[in-house]
Amino acid sequence: MIYDTLDRIGEYRGMGEWLDRAIDFLENTDMERLPSGRTEIAGTDCFINVMETVTKEETQADFEVHRKYMDIQIDLEGMEEIQIGGTTEGEKFPYSEEMDFGTVLCEKKAACLLGRGRFILCMAGEPHKPGVAAGEPGRLKKCVIKVRV
Repeated sequence: MIYDTLDRIGEYRGMGEWLDRAIDFLENTDMERLPSGRTEIAGTDCFINVMETVTKEETQADFEVHRKYMDIQIDLEGMEEIQIGGTTEGEKFPYSEEMDFGTVLCEKKAACLLGRGRFILCMAGEPHKPGVAAGEPGRLKKCVIKVRV
């Protein structure tokens, strides 16, 4: 996991070709102007999803896992807590290769507040629980950049 401010994202270049492409995109794009849904950066190797949702109570959200992609998560409006799981205690929803998605149980966790101007990079295989309410549940507009590993 990498948790930092967007103005420092360029410092993470050199970790991979598709991550570098995502960083270039972030540094040269007005994220506020992106349409809802998917925007391709480099086909299926790097793309962005813009979505609106409502944050949830911690018990209503699950730790998700991806194996093919890293996630760069950025809040455009609103604020959420994102939790990073420690040791996996078992599967909740079995991993699907086709969807690159599964949910797991994690007893230990660390939490980060996102909000405007910050990002979190969740590595492939790293359990993470996005969309947790930072206080009362509220509206959230965010983008998730999927970066192939």
